Amino acid sequence: MFNADAYIASSPNAISKNEFRQRQSRLLSQLEDDEILIITARKPSTRSNDVEYPFRNSSDMLYLCGWTEPQSILFAHKKEGDWSVELFVQPRNILMEIWHGRRPGIEGAVNNWPIDEAHSIEDFKEILNNVLAQSSKVYIRGGLDSTVDIMVKEAIEARDRPRQQLGNGPTAILDPSMMIAELRLRKSEAEIELMRHACKVSSCAHIEAMRNSSEGIGEWQLQAIIEGYFQWNGQSWAYPSIVGFGENATILHYHQNDCRCEGEGIVLIDAGSEFNGYAADITRSWPTNGCFTEAQREIYELVLSAQKAAIEQCRVGNPFSAPHEAARNALAEGIINLGISEQSLEESLAKDGDLGKWYMHNTGHWIGLDVHDVGIYKPNGEARLFEEGMVITVEPGLYFGAWRDDVNVPSKYANIGVRIEDDVLITANGPDVLSKDCPKEIDELEAIIGSNS
Repeated sequence: MFNADAYIASSPNAISKNEFRQRQSRLLSQLEDDEILIITARKPSTRSNDVEYPFRNSSDMLYLCGWTEPQSILFAHKKEGDWSVELFVQPRNILMEIWHGRRPGIEGAVNNWPIDEAHSIEDFKEILNNVLAQSSKVYIRGGLDSTVDIMVKEAIEARDRPRQQLGNGPTAILDPSMMIAELRLRKSEAEIELMRHACKVSSCAHIEAMRNSSEGIGEWQLQAIIEGYFQWNGQSWAYPSIVGFGENATILHYHQNDCRCEGEGIVLIDAGSEFNGYAADITRSWPTNGCFTEAQREIYELVLSAQKAAIEQCRVGNPFSAPHEAARNALAEGIINLGISEQSLEESLAKDGDLGKWYMHNTGHWIGLDVHDVGIYKPNGEARLFEEGMVITVEPGLYFGAWRDDVNVPSKYANIGVRIEDDVLITANGPDVLSKDCPKEIDELEAIIGSNS
């Protein structure tokens, strides 16, 4: 086993200014000269009373310029024949900074971020109105900042004298999300390295949870080990961790994480960190007492074989649906061989067949700046073909929740829930498993589980 501290010691560089500029150019090249682009930050969200959730900026803002501060707007328009990319930010304010932390301000933004100009957020309406008068269309994703939405709507609906005389002003609002999504779908080398690093930290976090597992440990304690490891390495979680033991492992989006791991059950942990905005998404399942029972071993080996078959399909030119079909075929054959299903393979794979009772989700999704990342899966109604630079999760599972009253759960496998998930990069040389350092073979797991107890 590798040394985790040495393994993680060197983290990759952040996205360069040059790469941000290239992203901006690729997007703006799709706009006409008299069109403008507005990317708004997310609003801070209140948890309770005057306590806010930790702020994370919109992924499109992170993708196009890397700006992480709230109350900000990215604005692009043609100026003297060239595109000008401008950032509206909170100005420096000593009193506010004493209470809430330092701000880059206007000067910091223009000096250190990939933009042409920076302005105070307080000047946005005036500058926007001046530019809107000479624009035909506005590209903006609505719903993130109602104040900006209203400004744009009012400009389009305005019927003032200049518009009546000259016909100036915007006539349409368009959503740029799909154009940005197509750019984000294919990851650059720099993005891949950030995701690889997030997977390294996440893999080591899962290993720490395995090492500290023991009968009777709390789900919340395993969650604390994993998320504490993220924080120790300067990262945060990319999504709230799922830590489900026994019957809780059969609930796909279980979130309470408040039960003890008592007995011979399997714990399913779905947890991944976020590094510089990029997510990892890893799931491992193991018996907290360190030893697979015969029934657990049978289900685990079946899911693992299905995952390996699915990963093998993550190749350039294959349809996005190929991993899912490979996993479904392997799982359907497996439950027939184990006597869980008495149907034929074709019957089990049918929409209302036996496989759907125990495996009810897709085998993967795009991953990147969002855990469930952007990108159309079926452009023109057909499954998208894999290209180099795409990254997908591969996560088959089987879930035999004895608490369910809609199916007859085989007693031998009652309350066994197993999911195995990795993040896979599509390359010209075949699948590259970014999370490969997270153990998943049974002998590896049994050697690690409880080794720190």
